[in-house]
Amino acid sequence: MPSAPAASEATSSPSAGAAAPKGKGTPPKPDAATQAKYIAALTAIDPDIVNTKPDKAVDRGRNQCETIANFPKDDQKQIDLTNQRFTSPNHPDGFGPAKAAKIRDAVHTHLCPTY
Repeated sequence: MPSAPAASEATSSPSAGAAAPKGKGTPPKPDAATQAKYIAALTAIDPDIVNTKPDKAVDRGRNQCETIANFPKDDQKQIDLTNQRFTSPNHPDGFGPAKAAKIRDAVHTHLCPTY
């Protein structure tokens, strides 16, 4: 799968967020400062989104960036897939469309702003 190489490449670059591809594929892992802002944004939406697993939240967000790139003008599709992708034990069916839209916006802002 295309996401495996990006994960290994991201670990070698301290400013990986700046090296994100423009509009395609999975972006590299964010640097520590960007990740902290992203996790804070998700926690502000609902602490259960991160659910003590920030690495999982980052991976889900990076995968969501592909959806943003693949469906750039289809907000509903982006929100539906965000709701499917971001789940937790207390929200096995997602966080609902309103929170999913906020999650998508946090992903876009912090992990793949050029998409």
